[in-house]
Amino acid sequence: MAPEFSVMTPEIDASEFDRLILGKRVRHFRTRAGLTLEQLGERVGVVASQLSLIENGRREPRLGLLQNLARELGIDPAELLKREAPDHRSALEVELERAQSTLGYSRLGLPHVRTPRTLPDDTLEALVGLHRELARRSRAAAATSEEARRANTAIRMQMQARDNYLGDIELVASDLMRRLGHTRGAVTHRQVAMLAELLGFTLLFVDDLPSNTRSITDLENGRIYLPPASIPGGHGLRSLALQAMGHRVLGHAEPSSYAEFLEQRLQINYFAAACLIPEARAVEFLQQAKLNRNLAIEDFRDAFGVTHEAASHRFTNLATQHLGLRTHHYRADGSGAVVRGYQNDGLPYPADDSGSIEGEVLCQKWGGRTAFNRTNRTSEFYQYTDTPDGTFWSSVQTGDAEQGPFAIACGVVFDDAKWFRGRDTTERQVSTCPDLACCRTPASELLTRWQGKAWPSARMHAHVLSPLPTGTFPGVDDTEMYKFLAKHAPSD
Repeated sequence: MAPEFSVMTPEIDASEFDRLILGKRVRHFRTRAGLTLEQLGERVGVVASQLSLIENGRREPRLGLLQNLARELGIDPAELLKREAPDHRSALEVELERAQSTLGYSRLGLPHVRTPRTLPDDTLEALVGLHRELARRSRAAAATSEEARRANTAIRMQMQARDNYLGDIELVASDLMRRLGHTRGAVTHRQVAMLAELLGFTLLFVDDLPSNTRSITDLENGRIYLPPASIPGGHGLRSLALQAMGHRVLGHAEPSSYAEFLEQRLQINYFAAACLIPEARAVEFLQQAKLNRNLAIEDFRDAFGVTHEAASHRFTNLATQHLGLRTHHYRADGSGAVVRGYQNDGLPYPADDSGSIEGEVLCQKWGGRTAFNRTNRTSEFYQYTDTPDGTFWSSVQTGDAEQGPFAIACGVVFDDAKWFRGRDTTERQVSTCPDLACCRTPASELLTRWQGKAWPSARMHAHVLSPLPTGTFPGVDDTEMYKFLAKHAPSD
């Protein structure tokens, strides 16, 4: 049987796509059988012009005609209904049709190019290649830092509206872990490897992954390549492997925009967390802790063998849905800049005009800043913070990574602190930000003494002048990735 080729069709209407592929498959098997349109039409009782409309994707055949076509072509009807183009030429023809159906192409006012069999293959390749490059440039132009921030903010607001809970992914993860036989305790590396095998993958650990990749999946040979040890920042190998599998489990296609890339990233992170901290067991653990008025992120972390950040973030997935608690969670770097954050309890994050919080600097009186003032940072730090939007309680864990110190905070409004360990803390700060007098304006004695007498050499953040990563998968060099795969692929 001839090899089948996948085809990129993110924008074409689904029903039109089905008709196009079906038509290509009918033509492929008719040609392979050595029949003309007239000959096949005569055998199935349809005029050649009607068959031509079907082969060109302009008409969908009835089931009875489909069965008759399959019989005369000597194939199973299911062969005609497959969603893959039957050969490379057909795949290119469909991709060109898809490209010419986009709004961007129609705005150019250029003619629609047809693909008769007389059109040379190299001409067809050139046309498709030009459309791919136009699409790539369009994505690159749209993927400005501002657009990326807007896309990220939109996703954060969507998750806030859903209380940070994705029930469909919870069900998928729960089903897989149940099939794996996992019921208690931390998920082991062996169980992750077993899950990979269940999904048709083998985990391989290598020390030469291309730069800017955390893992690479060889879809053709069913291999997931991972680093030999945890990379800085708390991404354990279990989580990396599960995230890689998540793309397959959740049915992801190559992202067509930076927004889709971010959405997929969120979903695979959620999937990995839902596997490492399964919903049913986690809820049982948290409900018992709440009953005892002893909720603590550090206990949740230790019970499931994950990082503090993973436990804190996972707590926000489940707290509103199962505990009736609205929460906030953020990671900040040592300078107080927000790396990522979530809230549905009203915590007033600093934000720019677009609503984006990433890179914004926290008030110096928030727990994510004051936690660094301690001499002993090994345990959680607890603090109440009075803000213009109410009083919030937070638990904060600090740490150090390759990029520098960081703080992980998780908390609730004042009235819900009663369910948590650390509620008795006497640490309390008053924040009036965004009022500049809160923490942004130096005390008068400092201004008098030093204003105009200091000139620092500022540390430049690397991301300030760097362009937003582009490519099929943003930030990944396709050439470097393909060379890696060629090097590690099994011999034929």
